[in-house]
Amino acid sequence: YFCRHGERWELQLKGSGKTPYSRNGDGRAVLRSSVREFLCSEAMYYLGIPTSRAASLVVSDDDVWRDQFYNGNIKKERGAIVLRLAKSWFRIGSLEILAHSGELDLQRRLLDFIIQEHFPSIAMNDSNRYLEFFSTVVSETANLIALWMSVGFAHGVCNTDNFSLLSITIDYGPFGFMDSYDPNFVPNTSDDERRYKIGNQANVGLFNLSKLLQALKPLLDARQKQLASQILEWYGECYYIRFTELFKTKLGLLEENEDDNYLIAFLLKVSLLC
Repeated sequence: YFCRHGERWELQLKGSGKTPYSRNGDGRAVLRSSVREFLCSEAMYYLGIPTSRAASLVVSDDDVWRDQFYNGNIKKERGAIVLRLAKSWFRIGSLEILAHSGELDLQRRLLDFIIQEHFPSIAMNDSNRYLEFFSTVVSETANLIALWMSVGFAHGVCNTDNFSLLSITIDYGPFGFMDSYDPNFVPNTSDDERRYKIGNQANVGLFNLSKLLQALKPLLDARQKQLASQILEWYGECYYIRFTELFKTKLGLLEENEDDNYLIAFLLKVSLLC
């Protein structure tokens, strides 16, 4: 942990080598992707989008072998290590893996720790604290993806391991920004099925939140499960409201008008045709 102005940040090294979670990977990072993560995370921060941040970048003497375009052409590249910061690196996958393995006591302890450390508005003695936690993650995830869309940002790999429980942008891999509006834009050359195309990010967010709910269900009673399902159904409306707010601000539409949504949709369609 790193303390600054009373705040606590978790430090993480990306590219420093294997960890217990590296699976078959080498745990290394190449210089080009490390520079991109450093620059983009700082750019996103100054765009006002919740994100991890980069503290330093060090070039490594290690050679790293990578197939950059996934076409079988493996090349040797210069390695690098990024020191990155976030209030927390816990992800939806952090709870999902514990639920899948049946480690419910450990899952409950981890969830209580996350709530106590990062969700101060939720009382630890509240029997509905997991429900309130889920509701917050749903609304903040909708807000985050709407912000991504407002700047044309495509994450590239929106799986549950890359979705923060604090609803911040983490793990900058094959991300990209649209040069011109295209809902089919895919920055990840390995995404042949276009699952993570920019126009599908909101839907993938819903899918990931449904996985979070599935992981939480063993800790909820019957009433709480029903309420949590209703909260998840609210995600689409929450996303749409925030998306509309952001685009109305871009267009300088300060008052409520029933034609605003039509205007936004019309302009996006025109942009697609240009």
